[in-house]
Amino acid sequence: MAQLVKSRKACTVNPLKMSQPIGGALAFMGMRAAMPLLHGSQGCTSFGLVLFVRHFREAIPLQTTAMSEVATVLGGFENVEQAVLNIVAKTRPELIGICSTGVTEVKGDDLAGFVELIRQRHPELAGVAIVQCSTPDFSGAFEDGWTKAVTAMVEAMVTGADGAIRDPRRINVLPGCHVTPGDIDELRAIIESFGLIPTFLPDLSGSLDGHIPEEFTPTTLGGTGPEEVRAMGLASWTLAIGEQMRAPAQALEAKSGVPFRLFERLTGLAACDELYGFLSMISGQPVPPRYRRQRGQLVDAMLDSHFHIGGRKFAIGAEPDLLFALVSALGEVGAEVVSAVTTTTSPIIAKIPCEEVLLGDLEDLEAGAAQADILMTHSHGRQAAERLHLPHFRIGIPMFDTLGAAHLVTVGYRGTRDLLFAVGNMLMHRHHEPGPEDWRNAWPEEGACAPSSDPSPHAEKELVP
Repeated sequence: MAQLVKSRKACTVNPLKMSQPIGGALAFMGMRAAMPLLHGSQGCTSFGLVLFVRHFREAIPLQTTAMSEVATVLGGFENVEQAVLNIVAKTRPELIGICSTGVTEVKGDDLAGFVELIRQRHPELAGVAIVQCSTPDFSGAFEDGWTKAVTAMVEAMVTGADGAIRDPRRINVLPGCHVTPGDIDELRAIIESFGLIPTFLPDLSGSLDGHIPEEFTPTTLGGTGPEEVRAMGLASWTLAIGEQMRAPAQALEAKSGVPFRLFERLTGLAACDELYGFLSMISGQPVPPRYRRQRGQLVDAMLDSHFHIGGRKFAIGAEPDLLFALVSALGEVGAEVVSAVTTTTSPIIAKIPCEEVLLGDLEDLEAGAAQADILMTHSHGRQAAERLHLPHFRIGIPMFDTLGAAHLVTVGYRGTRDLLFAVGNMLMHRHHEPGPEDWRNAWPEEGACAPSSDPSPHAEKELVP
């Protein structure tokens, strides 16, 4: 099991992590007709906006309270109030998600008090859900911001069951920030095949899956609606995906009594077996034949890919839950991790099957990857891969120099199979195949045997004196 080691450098040289506010903003983007709002300077919002546009290649709804130096010192209530009123007047959202930033956290703005005061002063906003969360960007990372935003939505919007009869077919799914829109589509298909009805919180597959809407909307294109979130207390089970979703699942259980099951990962044979077995148990339905066949395909893929992945050295940089999923799944086919770097602390780090995990940056990842065969991280790792002359497998956020990032699937039997094939193919293409020149160099001494010069590919290679 891994030991967490913290970098002792005085500064971050080449950042691996992203900040809490944009993690929280992305979570709000998984809601229907939502408008994320960053309470801070315009620069904070512009950074997140550019990052998401480059990754998803879609129009991104994201607003700011545009705090100036004077407004920050005097307090930001007027900026928050005016921003909320402008958003409601111009975009008519169903939900406004407010995330704090470093400058307003240092000032000490009371966002919860601001929202309560706005409600009192503007009763006409009763039909708009306003959810706020504290996400200072001077601590934590992207994963922490996502967790706080989802927890805030659960606490602010889910209603108690109050003795109502639960629907045994309905389940809640809380995906972590490492779960892509393509992963959510795959999970929805899997869950529905057992006769269950899932509600995802949040649901990026409805808002950032790259579809073209029939008409323009200034808010998110789709996702989970506020009324669906309020009804989550009537579900029979909650599935939390990733250690980061333990807090939202616990909040949901405390508020509505819905029990939860935490899946630390859904990538890898053992993890997938656990998921399908659980779904079969709660639904009372056998595993559909197509997934039994997919399991056989995954086992065969593991057999095929272990010849190329087994014993190869990996350098991986990712958020804790994604890092755990990748190291565990690749370890099942014999991969060796020589450098593992993550962004924030998490209980899951202790379970990662490698010697140590460094809490650091991309410079630390590059330094540890000197003996690696492949580097796995998001697109900001491309310069390190070029300097080390290593193949670069892009995964995580952001992925701005490749297409289809939102549709990447790594969960379930099929997703794990495709991941192993993609990694194995990249390593195969890097492997040097011996040619005629290599054969000549293998026999440098005069009079030594040399391969036959017979050009036929089917001829036997005879050794002649």
